[in-house]
Amino acid sequence: MKSVSMVPNSPNPLESRIANRVLWRTITSCLMTSVASVSLAGDLFQESLQPIFAENCAYCHGEGGEVNGGVDLFRIPNGDALVEDAKLLEKLIRVLEFRDMPPADEAELAESDRTRLLVALETLLTQSTASLHAGRDAPMRRMNRFQYNNAVVDLFDLNCVVFSLPERMLRDHNQYFQPATGAMPATVVVGSRPLGKSQMIEPRLGGVAAFPQDLRAENGFDNRGDHLSLSPLLMESFLKLSQSIMESPDFNARRVGIWNEFFAAPPADAELAPIVRSRLRRFLTRAFRRPVDEESLERYTSFVSARLAAQAEFPDAMKAVAAAAIASPRFLYVYRLANEQDTVEPADDFELASQLSFFLWGSIPDDELLDAAQNGRLAEPEDLAAQVDRMLNDRKLKRFCDSFPAQWLQLERILSSTPDPQRYPEFYFSKYRNSMHMMLEPLLLFETVLIENRPITQFLDADFTYRSARLSEAYRLPLPPAAKKNRGNDVTTLAFHRIPLTDRRYGGVITNAAVMTMTSGPERTKPITRGAWLRSVVFNDPPEPPPANVPPLPDKPAAGDEQLTLRERLAQHRQRADCRGCHEKIDPLGFALENFNAVGVWRDAYDNGREIDMSGVLFRDHAFANLVEFKDAVLAEKDRFAEGFAGHMLSFALARELGAADLVAVKRIARATAADDY
Repeated sequence: MKSVSMVPNSPNPLESRIANRVLWRTITSCLMTSVASVSLAGDLFQESLQPIFAENCAYCHGEGGEVNGGVDLFRIPNGDALVEDAKLLEKLIRVLEFRDMPPADEAELAESDRTRLLVALETLLTQSTASLHAGRDAPMRRMNRFQYNNAVVDLFDLNCVVFSLPERMLRDHNQYFQPATGAMPATVVVGSRPLGKSQMIEPRLGGVAAFPQDLRAENGFDNRGDHLSLSPLLMESFLKLSQSIMESPDFNARRVGIWNEFFAAPPADAELAPIVRSRLRRFLTRAFRRPVDEESLERYTSFVSARLAAQAEFPDAMKAVAAAAIASPRFLYVYRLANEQDTVEPADDFELASQLSFFLWGSIPDDELLDAAQNGRLAEPEDLAAQVDRMLNDRKLKRFCDSFPAQWLQLERILSSTPDPQRYPEFYFSKYRNSMHMMLEPLLLFETVLIENRPITQFLDADFTYRSARLSEAYRLPLPPAAKKNRGNDVTTLAFHRIPLTDRRYGGVITNAAVMTMTSGPERTKPITRGAWLRSVVFNDPPEPPPANVPPLPDKPAAGDEQLTLRERLAQHRQRADCRGCHEKIDPLGFALENFNAVGVWRDAYDNGREIDMSGVLFRDHAFANLVEFKDAVLAEKDRFAEGFAGHMLSFALARELGAADLVAVKRIARATAADDY
């Protein structure tokens, strides 16, 4: 095996895919090429940037003696120096786009000046990143638990799972997920993670214990390369895990689809060495995601021959070599190969096949994808697009839906939500909680937008939703007509019915009960938490963590404050100058949702009778006085949402945090998406 390198590599064809589905434009962009010469950088700096900096930014960023935020704009000598600092360019673009600068207590920039600044800065960023890798490749990384389970299932063609995965929040109980049809059914029968043991009862390999779940990165995903380390203890557990899989009483011809072609003994008079070598060549190519080299093939073949010479049964010898293969770093890691000079070449077709497969299927490539790589077809845009369409139409796409949307929306937070039973008794039934129903609504919305190729703006303001009878009751809204006829089983399986929405207060991922509940405390709503969630998830611009020495607002008002609204209490709470800047960004977003109580039920007033004031201004540009106007304000910024969503998906696809070098690509993705009705 050639050495594995973590050196950044050339742009990946994953980022130049031609796809006809709007959703997948969020992972397609072209390699940025230089559109600005050095002289253009100087001209832009002198003609477009310096005059506006001097007029609007001097007092806080250098010339007036202050350097707020660590940014001194007057130490930049020329355009070339700015081009060399991609991170600063990215920071300047973001604060201007989100209207975080100038501060609220300073004069606003003229819109013509803001536009001029953004055009110049984006042009310089394009030049800055042209010599870098605008879409740097995915880092070398270990499979997470979800991917490992899928990869073993696919490698051996198992008709069961290796071990149960609690992280699968939305379980398909009636085969509703059929992406090739392009449509979701009117009623789906599903299961939910918090149902407990009843959802863990599924065909699996007995005697195989899962390794710990890999946690989601803050404002990221659980497939991040910088989070997926492999300690000696975990390496030892992988060795034991591979052996326990082969030793499972369920790992037999009934469960293993490749049993006859790989494990079954050949005829008694057959010459074993060529048969073993042939079987291993195909198996190892699939396991390692590229043709196995002859040296490795001979080593694995010799291992089997030694076992057979020691009187091992043929299936047992093949199980032993299979256990060794799935404990190999070449199976456990998604990696790039270095050449003899220890430098990384542009991604080859096999590496692209793996990146595609781990992105869309959370697993290793299938034979057809590997064959396309073997024949060099993935280098052709039309063939690549055809493979992507095939993968999007495969039921294995459900694994993407089991992984990306729940993490994007941070839905794991609802599992620890415990509203006060005295204040919100309707949240509880029997020994269960409504959270099991709540979390499925946004996940079913995501799957529908994906399968039916709807605009991503439906995530902001959908005209339909899926609800169970219990979820409708939780909203205190009428039951779906189908639910009145058959309530179904509220515990083991859940029937969700598709209904049209005419009340725009509901619909989309912003105002559903799951998000409202998980961004509240046991006693009350938490507008700051809701605002931070919106800023992070919807606009992909997470706020900085609060200072450690800021005490939280008590759930109950202090004596004498009982008649204050929550907005008034928080206004008293955040008088600190070092808190004000962040609160100006997130508070209007959080208070916009204040009409929903701590379990997502609409209300017009607080318990003390004071009317709820949810009015505000989004990005200091769009005023709103009610929730529908707030949704309109968010939709007015749908280009910003498209860019944020593209960033989330590209980060998931490449399994790493995005950097300044990716911003140009993300912007091109979002603009292409907008041009195709999102």
